[in-house]
Amino acid sequence: MASQWLGVNELAANVQTGKTKAVELVEQALATIAEKAEYNAIIVTTEDRARERANAIDASVAKGETVGRLAGVPFIAKDNFLVFGAETTAASNILKGFTAPYQSSVIEKLEAEGAICVAKANLDAFAHGASTENSDVFTTKNPHDTTRVPGGSSGGSAAAVVLDMAPFALGTDTGGSIRQPASFSGCVGYKPTYGLVSRSGVVAMASSTDVIGPLTRTVEDAAYIMNIIADRDELDSTTIERDPAGYALGANNTSLKGQKIGIIKEYMGEGLSPAVKAIIENSVAKLKSAGAEIVEVSLPSLPMALAVYYIICPAEVSSNLGRYDGQRYGHTNPDAKDLDESYMGARGTGFGKEAKRRIMIGTYVLSSGYYDAYYKQAQTVRTKLIQEFEEAFKDVDFLLGPVAPTTAFKIGENANDPLQMYLSDVMTVAANLVGTPAISLPAGKSGELPVGLQLMAPQRADRALLTLAKQTEELLV
Repeated sequence: MASQWLGVNELAANVQTGKTKAVELVEQALATIAEKAEYNAIIVTTEDRARERANAIDASVAKGETVGRLAGVPFIAKDNFLVFGAETTAASNILKGFTAPYQSSVIEKLEAEGAICVAKANLDAFAHGASTENSDVFTTKNPHDTTRVPGGSSGGSAAAVVLDMAPFALGTDTGGSIRQPASFSGCVGYKPTYGLVSRSGVVAMASSTDVIGPLTRTVEDAAYIMNIIADRDELDSTTIERDPAGYALGANNTSLKGQKIGIIKEYMGEGLSPAVKAIIENSVAKLKSAGAEIVEVSLPSLPMALAVYYIICPAEVSSNLGRYDGQRYGHTNPDAKDLDESYMGARGTGFGKEAKRRIMIGTYVLSSGYYDAYYKQAQTVRTKLIQEFEEAFKDVDFLLGPVAPTTAFKIGENANDPLQMYLSDVMTVAANLVGTPAISLPAGKSGELPVGLQLMAPQRADRALLTLAKQTEELLV
């Protein structure tokens, strides 16, 4: 599916020279959003503010002023980013009516370089899910087959990029929520090293695994966006120093010869669909023929990663969702006779089924008598996983595997089976638990449905991973 958009670098260069008007790019994005509204990728547009910003950029260009590295480039933010110009609801009824008093650090960084947010993308409410079916607004449809899900929780962002609504979108990845929809929908999804991008001003899910990253058409675009948004931020104490060399990729990438890549044994066995396996093996064959050294790597604790994630994640969710009580902002219970009734009414009608499920699981595993049995043990296994990944990266430069065990499933297929839904994260959660960077690349199609190849690197090796991903992308095209 050829895109109507040029690369983000080229788009910005055309605006900077006056060859293209920022207003034209914004109108193109808004027109495509309107034209493809039936996919339910977008909750709301920020068109008034977008047009104002585009006009201001064009006026600056006309005066010969500097307008930034993303001048006039439209983008879409997942609706858990605080953004001016529209409500921020995280696709949950409990935040209906909430208007952000400030913008997230990432939005501020992009706007400082001239990028223009044109819309807010749909997601599973509070980013709890793998299909966008948990959205309290509507279910986003897969761009390749409207009977199927686009993945989640950043399903709206992935679908929007593939549907050409904007050159790039922002997502969040807590257990695979950028990579899995990128795989299901057929775009590039980048999950950076934990702490490389500020989480300030983004609705929190699980604070020890949440990361922010781009969904794009190409690796080069993802690297270009990462080069702008990656940095320390005094508003997020978990942020880390960026690579002094930056993340933007030049034309002279190093050869694949001598690169040692480990295929993760545990991801290539039981539960992996034959069609996905064949596409991953074909990708491996292409990497081998290009000179990469491919070996099998075993991470013995990996089969426990999903169970560990679904203890730690709900525990942090139950803590983070405590602030939504219907007292200060968002959905309220106007008929309450006392404070307890106000809390119960606001939360009872404001939170959806999945949020309630995670609150209950999280509160349970943190409660007296169960903390040691569940939460503490999960954190112990998490440490073991970190150690196993560190050991593996002593022997190989990168790790490789599928993003998800299947292609996109049908809307409604797993809606009443939470365990089956959680299993779609089985190959992505480990990277979040250990904090390593990971990327999903389009590797081929099974029928009409895309399949993603997942590449991982050691913590802070984001530049090396993006370089490898670009080389791999060129082999797979």
